[in-house]
Amino acid sequence: MDRENEKVAAPKKGRRQAAQGKPGRTLVLIMIALVALTGGMFLSGHTTPRLGIDLAGGTSITLEAKNEPGQKNAINQTNLNTAVDIINNRVNGLGVSEAEVQTQGDRNIIVNIPKGTNAKQAREQVGTTAQLYFRPVLAQQPSTGPAEKPKPKPSSSDKDGKGDQGDKGKDGDKGDKPKESEKPQDEATSPSGTPTTQGRSVTDGLKDEPTPTGTPTGDAKDDAAKDDADKGKGVKAPTPPDPTADLQDRFTKLDCTDEKARLKVKEGVKPTDPVVACGKSGDGKGWDKFILGPSEVNGKEVDDAKAVYDTQGAAGWKVTMKFTGKGTKQFGDITGKLASKQPPQNEFGIVMDGEVVSAPYVRQALTTGDAEISGSFTQDEAKDLANILSYGALPLTFKEQSVTTVSAALGGEQLRAGLIAGAIGLALVIIYLVAYYRGLAFIAIASLGVSAALTYTIMTLLGPTIKFALNLPAVCGAIVAIGITADSFIVYFERIRDEIREGRTLRPAVERAWPRARRTILVSDFVSFLAAAVLFVVTVGKVQGFAFTLGLTTLLDVVVVFFFTKPLMTIMARKKFFAGGGKWSGLDPKRLGAKPPLRRSRAAATAAPVDSTPKEA
Repeated sequence: MDRENEKVAAPKKGRRQAAQGKPGRTLVLIMIALVALTGGMFLSGHTTPRLGIDLAGGTSITLEAKNEPGQKNAINQTNLNTAVDIINNRVNGLGVSEAEVQTQGDRNIIVNIPKGTNAKQAREQVGTTAQLYFRPVLAQQPSTGPAEKPKPKPSSSDKDGKGDQGDKGKDGDKGDKPKESEKPQDEATSPSGTPTTQGRSVTDGLKDEPTPTGTPTGDAKDDAAKDDADKGKGVKAPTPPDPTADLQDRFTKLDCTDEKARLKVKEGVKPTDPVVACGKSGDGKGWDKFILGPSEVNGKEVDDAKAVYDTQGAAGWKVTMKFTGKGTKQFGDITGKLASKQPPQNEFGIVMDGEVVSAPYVRQALTTGDAEISGSFTQDEAKDLANILSYGALPLTFKEQSVTTVSAALGGEQLRAGLIAGAIGLALVIIYLVAYYRGLAFIAIASLGVSAALTYTIMTLLGPTIKFALNLPAVCGAIVAIGITADSFIVYFERIRDEIREGRTLRPAVERAWPRARRTILVSDFVSFLAAAVLFVVTVGKVQGFAFTLGLTTLLDVVVVFFFTKPLMTIMARKKFFAGGGKWSGLDPKRLGAKPPLRRSRAAATAAPVDSTPKEA
């Protein structure tokens, strides 16, 4: 019976050894991940973290939204969020891709602009109300950016008869009707019978509609000839929307793929003058350019705009507009004029801050004050256009509450101070670990090094990925994380030392200590991560940098402890220096006051031979 019991007990020992797993594979796994992150960092061309305003220098502007007289409840979170998008587009139009625009509280907007930007120009851009106008389209040229070669246009797209497909004889004569495939879509009506403005967001409509060339003389000449015939004169009468020679020259030379050119073309634009403008193409990868007539309707005349889904028809997502009394008359007049023209001069451009955000076409005069824009919208596109139209009508103005400028020199001093503080904190932690844990300090320092490498590479990669900026509070969060990470090592080491004090050798002590240390580490890190998450959600601005860094380093602490510290400790426990309990190992049983090794009692030892002797019959 005793031999059978010994055979049953043997597998338990084997399972206990197997529970240690293969720590070498785990170490290889985390090292591969570290090498991959480092390689990605160098391949991306970003080898240092992106710095925030307070470290790199720049300007921070605080704007406060104000209601205009006679308008109440215009300041709400939805309108503020729309204002953030518009201001962000304005700042990016200055060539600043690293600006931070966000709301603060229920009526403030914070704009952080890094160094290298004209602060005066930026303040003028972000502090003014959005300018929204409806302008008739005189000429339109599709995207022909350098990254996308212009494709030969089929004959059906050259309605003005100037294509190179031999269609001049078909379409070039005045008054010829377009082919059936070239006709605009039939007029649609809302469930209530409201006439609609058919079109597509930005320039998607150009894909199915005929695409004229960039010469703004096609239908303008036709209109002039009609006027001459009506007046009985042989001399052509000038038409008001006909652009000047200077305007035509600017249109020809305009390169909408050049960011500086798009910015320059917006300068000095007056609502009463014809202008050249750019707008994103339907695929969002290129830019179309336009010649637009004088503004016919101010965006402030849009009383309301909403993105709705057409459940009865096949229009899908569309944008409904409702005009004021003055806007109803203006919109009716301009749509009446455009309805009699040929593409693209039957379109009106919705222009926000000098950029065409949509160019729908018109089939009839819309005089009821209600209209719809439909045609292959996605939900996001419809909501974005509705927000633009609504915000253009809002009586919101912004007042500068404060403007803070941080020089690059001051930011550099702050960064050096933060790095010095971090170095001092790290040095103190290492000194403590070496003095108290001796040989175990090697494992702790190696783990801190891996944690620091992971933190640095991830922060560097997050800069171009999600625009994460390392500001001074974020540096403080990283310094605090040093203590959190070191605390995890201390918890594990103390559990191991407790097991040794109970009289166990190192290898079983390492395995028995891990489950209890693991629970404590997870609970501690969960509390830290929860605090960081709550702080990130309820705060704005620079405090979010502290919360984000603290949460990130807390997650990395769990990864490092599980995938590096524990496997490395398991491997070191097999080495003679640690397993023998040397004086400088930090695991000396005598120094720890360990009990004598656990052994079987003498009674058990002497009973074994007696039990193994066969009994007499």
